[in-house]
Amino acid sequence: MKFGILFTSHPDVAVEAYPHRDVHERVTRAVIEADHLGYDIAWIAEHHFSNKYGILPDPFVYVAYLAAKTERIALGSAVMTLPLHNPVRIAENAAFVDILSGGRFMLGLGSGYRPYEFEGLGIPFDERRDIQEEALPLMLDAFHRRQLDYEGKYFRHRITGDYEIFPVSVQEPHPPLYMAAGTERSIGTAARHGMGLMLSTLPGFDKLAAQIAFYRETMNEAPAPWNANPAFGQVDIARWVYVAETDAKAKEESADGIVRHIKSFMGKGTAGYLGSVSEKRAPDELDYDELVETTLLHGSPETVIRRLKELQSVTGMTSLVLHYPPYYGAEKTIQMLRLFGEAVLPAFKEDTRAAAAGE
Repeated sequence: MKFGILFTSHPDVAVEAYPHRDVHERVTRAVIEADHLGYDIAWIAEHHFSNKYGILPDPFVYVAYLAAKTERIALGSAVMTLPLHNPVRIAENAAFVDILSGGRFMLGLGSGYRPYEFEGLGIPFDERRDIQEEALPLMLDAFHRRQLDYEGKYFRHRITGDYEIFPVSVQEPHPPLYMAAGTERSIGTAARHGMGLMLSTLPGFDKLAAQIAFYRETMNEAPAPWNANPAFGQVDIARWVYVAETDAKAKEESADGIVRHIKSFMGKGTAGYLGSVSEKRAPDELDYDELVETTLLHGSPETVIRRLKELQSVTGMTSLVLHYPPYYGAEKTIQMLRLFGEAVLPAFKEDTRAAAAGE
């Protein structure tokens, strides 16, 4: 199993004062630390206009910057909001940053879930899935055919004759492609277009297992050459993670911040189905102890290893994407990432090596 970290460039407004420029130095430091600690992927989220979750408008720019500061970690977008972009520009820039990073780029896409971002960029939020479903084949044709002659509802492209889509990525036939999904429609879209699957931090283990089962059942509907995607069949699950020496210390250091963050995350700025962290309580009534049982991977290394093995067994996931709010403080967060890297990650790397050896 692989391990990634989702970076949202979410400011802690108490210490990263308006206009929150300091957040980017902090996140860059964490990405570089993740590279040194042996994490596999640094995922960079796209968000606009609000300091309540993230302020990173262009993952391509940031990935190109990070490529020069890291050595081995893969760098990905999680996610580029596809309806906010031109699909040909997505293909061009994905190939370009793949070259700049020496073949370390991974492209995650999604339809979006924050209406104010669409309003700010003049894109109809209620049509986002229709836009995405028109854009995906165009992006895939841009990668595979390198020419387009298309006129549809949302896009028009004519790249023919002496002209083709450049540059060409290092990874073939293109960088690994993923889609974030939470509904049957979006999961089916991911499978039918040969995309890897990224699942939310919110749903419980059983819900995730059902979503993945549907994805795998639908994978055989992906035609060639879309099914040649290097990420096809891969399933990344994002979880809120906090590791400390004991369960009690993890609760002491993280409970207030994570409960506050989830309440905000599920607030009025979001729309569409993202999952539910609790079937028993409304967001305003969320309880840390219940979240630990249903959703979070918080606790001692032993607790987190046990819970993660349960999640892996139930879902068949291929990658964990760690996520956390900014409220623990920069130093404590780095310490947490180090402890996870030193005490949790090796347990799963050993499993991978044993499986590869046929033990």
